[in-house]
Amino acid sequence: VQLQASGGGLVRAGGSLRLSCAASGGIYSNNVMGWFRQAPGKERELVASISWRGGATFYADSVKGRFTISRDNAKNTVYLQMNSLKPEDTAVYYCALRSSHSFAKSSLQVPDEYDYWGQGTLVTVSS
Repeated sequence: VQLQASGGGLVRAGGSLRLSCAASGGIYSNNVMGWFRQAPGKERELVASISWRGGATFYADSVKGRFTISRDNAKNTVYLQMNSLKPEDTAVYYCALRSSHSFAKSSLQVPDEYDYWGQGTLVTVSS
């Protein structure tokens, strides 16, 4: 499975960006997809996850109400709409795929629980 993330860039505080992650190659159904981010000197953290049919989502407290995760399984693509961006959102954003369909919150936030990773796309929010 290959994941290709795109959509990052430079934006001013209060602006918006939409990230996309296209999956290809031997994708299994009932997977969970997520977006993580890693800022310089910090650990990788979960931003949002979405279940296979999109009926369940999970967001980090820091992005609730500002970010929206969605997916289009016909296109094997997951999206992250980011609004009201803040300088503290600056990071490399990674999409990830978890083969297990489990949506237990305790494991969603653990990077090692995801099986495949995209290459990362840089989001920079200027003040």
